[in-house]
Amino acid sequence: MKKNYSTLVNKKEITSIAIGGFDGMHIAHQKLFEKLDKNGAVVAIESGYTNITPKSFRQEYTNFPVYYYILENIRHLDGESFVKLLKEEFPNLKKIVVGFDFYFGKNRKYSAQNLLGLFKGEVVIIDEICNNNVAIHSRYIREFIKEGNIKKANCFLGREYKIAGAQVKGQGLGKTDFVPTINLIVEDFLLPNEGVYITKTILKDEEFNSITFLGHRVTTDGSYAIETHILNKNIEDFKGKVEIKFIDKLRENKKFNSFEELKNQINKDIAQAENYFNTNK
Repeated sequence: MKKNYSTLVNKKEITSIAIGGFDGMHIAHQKLFEKLDKNGAVVAIESGYTNITPKSFRQEYTNFPVYYYILENIRHLDGESFVKLLKEEFPNLKKIVVGFDFYFGKNRKYSAQNLLGLFKGEVVIIDEICNNNVAIHSRYIREFIKEGNIKKANCFLGREYKIAGAQVKGQGLGKTDFVPTINLIVEDFLLPNEGVYITKTILKDEEFNSITFLGHRVTTDGSYAIETHILNKNIEDFKGKVEIKFIDKLRENKKFNSFEELKNQINKDIAQAENYFNTNK
């Protein structure tokens, strides 16, 4: 369950901070958080490109409070002014944790190494974290997601990639001609490429096995849709927030010559997803 510590913790109580963009809150980011003490906090610098884990969802992936700072508001600062701002914001700050590739200040002039001389306290610099000799970076995870390589993205994230949105009215064909689906509109999140995925769908904090289609309905009206079908469960007239965790990609989106062909393929997709869940209990 998402925690919202940021409005509850007095900044005067914070003695250590991890600084970074933290889009993804992935495995490498978690290594920074491990170096915080019990009164630690996460300082997320908002660049405007955070679409793996948008701002309101990052608190879900750490037990430390998350504070947000807009890059545009602080990028003009020189090194001394940046550290002064941190000390003013967190007056009892004794430790700063950053990644090896952390840069700050005007024109990214200052590096993680510069903090060692600028901050009168402990500075911890985390070396590059790799997965099978590939460096873990948010930019790589974005590419995996856009390619539909969900399994690889999940390996780098350390969890299943998740999106969230609001339920919207669909075509109405699913319930009458195919299988019932929950249709949703998603904003801010990076969407996997078009196709059918093995997923888990979360409704009112309850998790269900599912398959999800993202893409243009090329066999019907051609519009873009995100539709999730709950396996072996009749969910009707659901209203509210929908969350989807992606596990693996089943197939690409494709055009079928008839509704009957499409229906047969949907049944095959469902059988394949059910087999996955039956063998991965």
